[in-house]
Amino acid sequence: MLDNYPLVRPGPPKPSVIIEPRVFSLPAGTERYVVEGAGAILVPVHAGDTFTITNDEGGQPCEIVVTDKAGKLSPEILGHASSASADGLKALLTSSDQSLRGLRMGLDARGIDLAQTGAIGLFGAETPAGTCESFSVASEGTLIVAAPGTPMDFETQNTSTPLTVMLTRAKLQQNVRFALPTPLADPIADIRVHTQTAEAFFVKAGDYIQIIDVDGRQCSDFECFSARKLDKGIEHALDVTTTRTLMGHAYPMPGLHAKYYDQEMVPLVEVVQDTCGRHDAFALACSAKYYDDIGYPGHINCSDNFNRALSEYNIAGRKGWMAINFFFNTGLDDHGVMYADEPWSRPGDYVLLRALTDIVCVSSACPDDTTAANGWNPSDIHVRTYSGKETFQRSVAYRPTPDAEYKMTKQTGFHDQFAKHTRNFIEYNGYWLANCYAAAGPIEEYHACRQKCVIMDLSPLRKFEITGPDAEALCQYVFTRNMKTLAIGGVVYTAMCYEHGGMIDDGTVFRLGKDNFRWIGGNDYGGEWIREQAEKLGLKVMVRSSTDQLHNVAVQGPESRDLLKKIVWTAPHNPEFEQLEWFRFTPARLNDESGTPFVVSRTGYTGELGYEVMCHPKDCAEIWQAIWDAGQEHGIKPMGLEALDMVRIEAGLIFADYDFSDQTDPFEAGIGFTVPLKSKTDDFIGRDALIRRKETPARKLVGLEIDSNVDVEHGDCIHVGRAQIGEITSSMRSPLLGKNIAMARVDVAHSAVGTALEVGKLDGHQKRLPAVITGATAAYDPKKERPRS
Repeated sequence: MLDNYPLVRPGPPKPSVIIEPRVFSLPAGTERYVVEGAGAILVPVHAGDTFTITNDEGGQPCEIVVTDKAGKLSPEILGHASSASADGLKALLTSSDQSLRGLRMGLDARGIDLAQTGAIGLFGAETPAGTCESFSVASEGTLIVAAPGTPMDFETQNTSTPLTVMLTRAKLQQNVRFALPTPLADPIADIRVHTQTAEAFFVKAGDYIQIIDVDGRQCSDFECFSARKLDKGIEHALDVTTTRTLMGHAYPMPGLHAKYYDQEMVPLVEVVQDTCGRHDAFALACSAKYYDDIGYPGHINCSDNFNRALSEYNIAGRKGWMAINFFFNTGLDDHGVMYADEPWSRPGDYVLLRALTDIVCVSSACPDDTTAANGWNPSDIHVRTYSGKETFQRSVAYRPTPDAEYKMTKQTGFHDQFAKHTRNFIEYNGYWLANCYAAAGPIEEYHACRQKCVIMDLSPLRKFEITGPDAEALCQYVFTRNMKTLAIGGVVYTAMCYEHGGMIDDGTVFRLGKDNFRWIGGNDYGGEWIREQAEKLGLKVMVRSSTDQLHNVAVQGPESRDLLKKIVWTAPHNPEFEQLEWFRFTPARLNDESGTPFVVSRTGYTGELGYEVMCHPKDCAEIWQAIWDAGQEHGIKPMGLEALDMVRIEAGLIFADYDFSDQTDPFEAGIGFTVPLKSKTDDFIGRDALIRRKETPARKLVGLEIDSNVDVEHGDCIHVGRAQIGEITSSMRSPLLGKNIAMARVDVAHSAVGTALEVGKLDGHQKRLPAVITGATAAYDPKKERPRS
């Protein structure tokens, strides 16, 4: 009988498979905390709770302090006796590290005195990465976990690295998914904006407003008015169109483009911190008409909620409110169509604003449950206000991987010295770096690098210490260059690739000893990848981050050697400074054998003779001043990112996400010399794919000269006739060469020197710029004679 009916897919429907960051898929009652190297956390615990501490990168000691609910030291709560002093934790708490402010507040609130405190000690210098220890909690108390650390010795490579704490609650709290994050300071007000509602509040000029997405992926519309104007009966709300016009950005972010204005261009608030970095300022807050038109008449909406909340301040209602839609993920595509998707915000993400005048504010917890705007699950928003007497550093959040906890933008150890010369800092790779300097500007900084000498901050470069008996074997496998031929004291530039041949990163490897290496690259994931390979292969090696232990400046230019030889002292068993060859390094000291230690390498990213100087952040001010003072008779100038981009493009030096990505191999990135397929007899990751790609190339990185002074940008299309055959990767107007030059990736069929191409502007066809392929990607000093000099 069933034969008379069509075949159907058997069984009920299956749920959608969606891979999300781990925070959204943790089991109920499970909490995750990351203790940064040289950091500590405080967490309340209760009877029956269990937790596990993982030594993420290996070699990191751990101190555990637990107190009862009265604040008394009680290690028996964990079934242990104190086995170590808490000296590491005490040292952290007496430091000036602002990231530990929340911990100090928690200790004070609970009356915990660490003066006589001992600790449960875990792990040691040889502990392998991934080692875990688990504990059960016998009664209510407070758990403090520290990852203590001291300044790293450059030669022993004893860096401080993170610990991860996974806590499982014995009792689940009702109707609470995620706990509120620790306050940034003592709040003036705590305002809960319950799901599908709005709250209005007053904030004094100079005070701070923190808008927190409690459970993640929840939008919050925000509006504010000048209280002085309201007193005069003028209802001028924050205006996003005016703001976009003045700031030149879709939505303001911490830094130079941070302010929001009303329609008369009066600044109302500025953004100080932002952990999400993805918001909407294109459309109105949701309104009754919006829901009516999509078939949900009578649906609660943010505009009506605003009207109710603002009536307390006698502000007239509106059908639809202009607003900052914090955490609302919308944008405009290439066709001018507005799109929306789930917010990028995670539980506890926030935006911190500062009131620039007395303001009346209103914040909502958006009620949209008809689209993905709130992750299909509207939840609460929480607002805290803080005194204007507090000091919060401007910062945005950075996540090395989707599952990582966010890290806020930091100031490098050299920041205060460079800040004497400019206010123009931009966020780069988790740090604030100078874009250009007030006294000179990028063109003059560029000429100083080419003719005299410059100093620039490159501290955001990611450093990883690779140590252990299998260190050489691991480096030989994950890097394309031959590490077996790298001498102690040597540096080699190399690529690191995936199995398909696409590049993870480029960077340099330093060999500090037989079993000691240091990788310096552009991103955190490089270190994660190296550690993953070591774990997969079961190698006896540790891969530990040292970025926060080694900050570095580059001293570049024809007179850099003459400058540094005045202040660099090296031990007799190391090369004298003037004996340091290209791509060599040495430990050194400032002025004499008792001076401050640092590492100096003859490397750079400018195409000039130059050096890089690395030291611990605590010594940065002293090192910088010594270089600056010695450089005065050499015409030294500080150089920012704008000028750095000019010199590196001119020298044909590639930059991640511009000239290479995981979709390009080293040959396509113009650094095929880093892949010794014939002379390196050991296998390495991606080798087979790279052989195939080399034998059957599809694209090639070339240098271009453009017969026009019209600016050419990264991503501009390149055409031969109607067909697009490539794209610009990096470009500049060369002050020295007097030409508009670029690097570009083109199809090999059109890659010959002298080939005439056209760079497309507008839609790629309505405006074209004639260009010709030159003989090398380096338009300046293609044989690298200057850095070798």
